[in-house]
Amino acid sequence: MELLIIVSAVLVGVLGVIGSIVPVLPGPPLGLAALALLYFLGPESVSSSLSSTLMWTMLAVTIIVTVLDYIVPAFFTKVSGGSKAASRGATAGMLVGIFFFPPLGMITGSFVGAFLAEAIVEGKSFTGSLKSAIGSFIGFLFGTGLKLTASGVMLYYIITAII
Repeated sequence: MELLIIVSAVLVGVLGVIGSIVPVLPGPPLGLAALALLYFLGPESVSSSLSSTLMWTMLAVTIIVTVLDYIVPAFFTKVSGGSKAASRGATAGMLVGIFFFPPLGMITGSFVGAFLAEAIVEGKSFTGSLKSAIGSFIGFLFGTGLKLTASGVMLYYIITAII
């Protein structure tokens, strides 16, 4: 039973890292769930290496990163002069890009989606659309980087607790 819990925690932690990039999976919450699985149900030798302070800290990090993931892309898009259409276009482009050339397709799809949304929906010029697309793209990368960092740190603690 203990081995099943350890293997499950590692798999969920890896899914958390993957979920930081793939928008369908909630990356940091999965990493937190994996840590909680080890903390509450793991063998004594593993759970004792995870402190309650670490768990509370990771809970706070998960909440903050999850909230920022919604705020940051919109902020960067707005700062660069983009509209809500650019944010929606970036998300749609990213989702389309997942199916064609992951992970590069997600990145280029996000950029192209924001650009096309600004040009077609908002009727902006090439330069205006490009500026909005760059802002949306930077926001996407920043949000993804935050999630990836948080999930990677959680996976690190999972692995070090097991070893």
